[in-house]
Amino acid sequence: MSTPVEAGPLRVPMSLDDYLQLPERPRAEWVDGVALIMNTPPGFAHGHATIRLGARLLRALPDHRVATEAMLMLPRNRVRLPDLMVVSQAPETDIVVDPPVLVVEVLSRWTRSEDMIRKSVEYREAGISQYWLMDPQLRSLEVLVNVDDVWETALLLDEQHPTGRVEVAGVPISLDLTELLPN
Repeated sequence: MSTPVEAGPLRVPMSLDDYLQLPERPRAEWVDGVALIMNTPPGFAHGHATIRLGARLLRALPDHRVATEAMLMLPRNRVRLPDLMVVSQAPETDIVVDPPVLVVEVLSRWTRSEDMIRKSVEYREAGISQYWLMDPQLRSLEVLVNVDDVWETALLLDEQHPTGRVEVAGVPISLDLTELLPN
């Protein structure tokens, strides 16, 4: 019996109009005229972490909108699908064009470098206030805050420090990593 081979995203050149005509599945982001088609679906830990953090954000920010994998238009010809996104109000179309209050990426083996390096720069340049990186494998959550166009760590939760508070849009939020990433 053969073992399935996992790979990173498939890169397919296409226009923005063609990208916007793609079906919802498979998931795809659009960067510099290339659709990055995610041919390996997220694992269970990724999905579980996303839904638990999303539920926590919904409870803490009832006057905001929280979405998973919604299209976010960024400067320099990029459309990203953050794992979670918080906006002050629902967008007028399916594509969010105004900078969200925060975006969250749940790291996985195939997206780790893209999320930590390229997306970090793109989200900062877009004027997004906070960028959260949740890592189910390393059991951590880092909250980055955009201060004078530089990411600064506002909170880092891990096994040794599993609880903390962070302010989002003027609302203090208590976080407990043991609830977000249960064993």
